[in-house]
Amino acid sequence: MGIIPSAFDCYQVNRGLKTLDLRMRQHSINGLTIAKYLQKQPKVEKVLHPGLKSHPQHELFQKQASGHSGTFSFYIKGGSEETKTFLNNLKIFTTAESLGGYESLIEIPSIMTHASVPPEHRVVLGITDNLIRVSVGIEDVEDLVADLEFGFQKI
Repeated sequence: MGIIPSAFDCYQVNRGLKTLDLRMRQHSINGLTIAKYLQKQPKVEKVLHPGLKSHPQHELFQKQASGHSGTFSFYIKGGSEETKTFLNNLKIFTTAESLGGYESLIEIPSIMTHASVPPEHRVVLGITDNLIRVSVGIEDVEDLVADLEFGFQKI
């Protein structure tokens, strides 16, 4: 009725499940730490992370969830050029369209995942050229903050 995984694929899934809880816990901790850092960063306009009290659905999130991931969005001050310059100067965060791995990944939705959405619809959805989507991995959080700080210094 569908695809049948190989024995090696099954082994890989089984092996990965053994550390999933640890990886997700660190992903969550690092994500909220980075979100709080970004909230204080003068070159950031807005951070959209449900774990922050500033998020519009924070109270609902608190009622319905027992945790969060490290994937969230933020807007930097500026436009397309500032956004691209910022991403191009990151060393630890890797630019990628598929988020959610153990490594820290980052993307610009307006030119990557949502590039096929008409510009007028992107504006309605809040997908502007200064929107950045990030998936914070399990690396040392101080290294991640330093990497972001270096990127901000370049814009």
